[in-house]
Amino acid sequence: MTEIRIGIEGMTCASCSSAVERTLNKLEGVSLAQVNLATETATISFDEEHLDLERIKGAVKRIGYSVSDAVDAQAKEDQKRRELRDLGNRLIINAILTVGLMILSMGPMVGLALPIGSLANALLQLLLATGTIIGGSAFFTKGYSLLIRREPNMDSLVAIGTTASYAYSIWGVVQLIGGDLSALHHHLYFEGVGTILTLVMLGRYLELRSKGKTGEAIQKLMELAPQSATILVNGEQRTVEASAVQVDDIILVKPGEKLPVDGFVISGHSAIDESLLTGESIPVEKSLGSEVYAATLNTTGALQYRASKVGSDTALANIITLVQQAQGSKAPIARVADKISGFFVPIVIAIAALTFVGWMVAGAAFDLAILRAVSVLVIACPCALGLATPIAIMVASGKGAKMGILFRHAAAIETLRTVDTIIFDKTGTLTIGKPAVTDVIADDPIEVMRLAATLELASEHSLSKAIVAKAEEMGLTVGEASGFKALVGSGIEGVIAGSLIRIGNKKLLSEANVTLPLSVEETMVRLSDEGKTPLLVAQDGSYLGLIAVADTLRVETKDAIAQLRQLGIKTVMLTGDNERTAKAIAAQAGIDTYIAEQLPDQKEATIAAYSTSGKVAMVGDGINDAPALAAADVGIAVGSATDVARETADVVLVRNNLTDVTKALLLSRATMRNIHQNLFWAFFYNMLGIPLAIGLLAIFGGPSLSPMFAAFAMSMSSVFVVGNALRLNRFK
Repeated sequence: MTEIRIGIEGMTCASCSSAVERTLNKLEGVSLAQVNLATETATISFDEEHLDLERIKGAVKRIGYSVSDAVDAQAKEDQKRRELRDLGNRLIINAILTVGLMILSMGPMVGLALPIGSLANALLQLLLATGTIIGGSAFFTKGYSLLIRREPNMDSLVAIGTTASYAYSIWGVVQLIGGDLSALHHHLYFEGVGTILTLVMLGRYLELRSKGKTGEAIQKLMELAPQSATILVNGEQRTVEASAVQVDDIILVKPGEKLPVDGFVISGHSAIDESLLTGESIPVEKSLGSEVYAATLNTTGALQYRASKVGSDTALANIITLVQQAQGSKAPIARVADKISGFFVPIVIAIAALTFVGWMVAGAAFDLAILRAVSVLVIACPCALGLATPIAIMVASGKGAKMGILFRHAAAIETLRTVDTIIFDKTGTLTIGKPAVTDVIADDPIEVMRLAATLELASEHSLSKAIVAKAEEMGLTVGEASGFKALVGSGIEGVIAGSLIRIGNKKLLSEANVTLPLSVEETMVRLSDEGKTPLLVAQDGSYLGLIAVADTLRVETKDAIAQLRQLGIKTVMLTGDNERTAKAIAAQAGIDTYIAEQLPDQKEATIAAYSTSGKVAMVGDGINDAPALAAADVGIAVGSATDVARETADVVLVRNNLTDVTKALLLSRATMRNIHQNLFWAFFYNMLGIPLAIGLLAIFGGPSLSPMFAAFAMSMSSVFVVGNALRLNRFK
């Protein structure tokens, strides 16, 4: 099964996107096609044995739309800029012509009659109105084309309405030519034609400008990467295009320069500002072996590094891809609008026809009946309905990316809002993921650490590395040990300066006949209850002291859990550790519930069990967490996660900070609240507008809706929805 993402040109409303989506899903070989109105893209999963891109393009073209090669952000931005410029020019021309129409038609009513005869006035109005139709020709060519294909859209409504007004006004001109001067100004609605077309074009122009702002997040991300790079070839510096850098090239980056690609430092020392990727303002120290990333800023010293990931493989490129995928995907709530818009336009056309017939049967004048029908056609456009969800998702995805929160698809944004239980993996998620020395209890702690580090230097065990790292942090000078032995299940031993040093558990010292003070026994129990591993140190036959090692909590873990509990979220910890360690870590973190001694398949089963009573999110980082991440309603991978975990998860926290779980949850809630506001406005607008346009209130002496005001209201509804979605950029 192949998945492609293509651009769709010509969509203007929810009916358009629904028509394209229905057409694509009917093609043989297509398993799923989703069309996004806001991003003007289609994501299609299909079998290449039954279908190819040319057939897909042909199917889209047959219903009046076209496939664009501009899918990447920069190409789409350039294309949108051209469209906006062209639409702006046509809008200016139509606005000038419409002002002329208003003067010709309304002038005599306010004492501004031009010194020309009635017939000349009417013919001049006809000329100007024809000019506005030419300026808005796209409404008619596409509107009637789709109507013929039985896939009417917003353009069809505008085309039918303005054509009716235009044709009726031409009939008035014919009457004038024949000498009938009765009710002259009431029978000509050329100014209505021009005003409707101009206002709809204005709304579309404002909408296009507003939608352009929703893509700023991706555009700004793309602009972060430098255009050139300095590579070293046989010791000589060469400046090349960043896109020309190959894997294993040696790159020189000077202070104040941005890194062109990802890689590993091979020479030099510097501090790198990685705030664009992590959100952290403090530069990160980099030296030999450190990993560095494209578009980050070198602040202090010069660095040489070997390129490891270039082009679309860099961390920045992956972030951009994830944001684009999320913006182009469809949230489940969008299906409501899709279903409604699919049959909305035909129903509106039927209502308009019934409105005309109803008023005629009621004895109303022909011009009043046609005005009511035109008002219905114009006011009922489902643009706002179609934009309500995708625009908000688009803005939220971009905002999340700026905050270091990557939503892999729109459904994750919607589902996360409903989560009531968040389950955390322990190691590497709640904790740092590697052991560290937490306590040194001895009469001479410095000497105990020096001896322990000297002996542990010969071991590759993770606990040994923790002790050596602590000694380096304390600035201790480590000596040399001889006769090193690793004693399976108990510890290690070796000779330092003629003394036999043993480090290990109680069993090791008991076998060596080393007597432990009673207080040490009590301390070991206390440390074990705290989730720490006590290592006993003995010199020759005497006890020297105790070193406690543990995988400690992340700095932000307690705050992150406390924030979630304030939001009413139940927290659970899953771990493969024993009961005592799990209990200690859960207590330190403030976790509500913990489950110890969990294997990967058991974690998946635990997720399934919790899912029976509510929505569950899983936060993890390792390969062993991948099944649980996939099983959860929302899988969340922290930034340090393995590639497998990141690919399985629905949300990726780039900053590797657990407090971002809360931020992601709050952003999800804000986004869904925004979508509900947009949908309410879209539905309320049509529920209120259509009865007004029909003239139901006018029957009882209430207000009615003219076609011109209907056009303005319809245009502004879409602008309102886009503007409301843009408020998500202010989310904090």
